[in-house]
Amino acid sequence: MHDFLTLAKERYSVRKLSGTEVPQEKLERILEAGRIAPTAHNNQPIKIWLLQSVEALEKVRSTASFPFLQSAPAVFVVGSEPAIAWVRPFDGKNFADIDAAIVATQMMLEIHDEGLGTTWVGHFDADKLKALFPEMIPYNLIALFPVGYPTEEAHPSRLHEDRRPEEETVKRL
Repeated sequence: MHDFLTLAKERYSVRKLSGTEVPQEKLERILEAGRIAPTAHNNQPIKIWLLQSVEALEKVRSTASFPFLQSAPAVFVVGSEPAIAWVRPFDGKNFADIDAAIVATQMMLEIHDEGLGTTWVGHFDADKLKALFPEMIPYNLIALFPVGYPTEEAHPSRLHEDRRPEEETVKRL
């Protein structure tokens, strides 16, 4: 395994995936990375779906038209269930989507560590996805992760290393 900062810096949004099948053991480790992610009060208000069948992939591909989604041999969907999430008592802040984002981020980093590529897809038709997969109805669907091996043409976008200056994003008190 990389040291964490190296892993975090090397990971990029892979938008060119080959259709090569991903070994099941890699997919299982990605699921495990999400499953063990920390959540507020350990309520674990999340659900992860792994879509691999031809039928499931056809359905999810109809909810967003990105080429990398069309070629991915597997797609993860991450959702949160507000009804079972921890709620901060003094202001009522529900942590469901925050918890799901933590889970999704941990999965995204594991995908990279497995030598695979993905892009966090937030631009998809969640209502259509729920209509196609009724078991997803109670969840806030926050991310799709099309997963596969990067093609030779895959590379970080020109914006990948652009960062606002530290003085704009960090305040030391």
